[in-house]
Amino acid sequence: MLDISFLGTGTSQGVPIIGSDHPVCLSSDKRDKRLRVSVLIQWEDFNIVIDCGPDFRQQMLLNNIKKLDALFFTHEHADHTAGLDDIRPFYFKQGDIPIYGTKRVIKDLSKRFSYIFSNKDKYPGAPSVKINYIKPNELINLFSKKIIPINFMHNSIPVTGYRIDDFAYLTDIKTIEEKELKKLKNLDVLVISSLRVKEHPNHMNLDESISLIKKINPNKAYLTHISHLMGFHEEVSKRLPQNIFLAYDSLKIKSI
Repeated sequence: MLDISFLGTGTSQGVPIIGSDHPVCLSSDKRDKRLRVSVLIQWEDFNIVIDCGPDFRQQMLLNNIKKLDALFFTHEHADHTAGLDDIRPFYFKQGDIPIYGTKRVIKDLSKRFSYIFSNKDKYPGAPSVKINYIKPNELINLFSKKIIPINFMHNSIPVTGYRIDDFAYLTDIKTIEEKELKKLKNLDVLVISSLRVKEHPNHMNLDESISLIKKINPNKAYLTHISHLMGFHEEVSKRLPQNIFLAYDSLKIKSI
């Protein structure tokens, strides 16, 4: 059994957007307030986070997370990585924090956060990480679980999703090959990004996400990485198929 907490369900600008008078940005429904996308996965006494965007510190405080056992990255965009420095309190208590990502992603992070990755003349107080490179078709063994990388495209940018047991997390997806879909059979819960109603060159829109969900056929699916242009949470939810739901910040679910 996995415990899943949605730390953030918003797109790169979050919702509301700074300076916007769009009705969704002015909504009083807390489900329309979306931090940058991230998810916490827990089993036994382990805490695993996928992506740490600029809201990472706030997300850790809101969810009272006291330790971090591993941090997985899907890709290098700022809304998924900009909070890396905020692993600092965990580092002070635990030591080097294990991170997982492809070579391309780790290389990008090592440039932007060179002081974290440096082993020479390291700045006192800077956090450190233990690097684990993800290979496209290689299982990751972690705390008695086997984690399966899922490969897909965010327009021209490769992204890595993850399957743990019968739970899978796919964010920033636009296209995926059939061979990767085979890794997603017999899911209990699928989390997949869905940006808005209208088509977008880099992200699946609502119709595309629903179509892929029907093809994968999980027991339940939750939509994340949601823009204000998707519409009001309450109104969109009423139009979704029975087993598909809009995720929202602080939503907690279980996956068998």
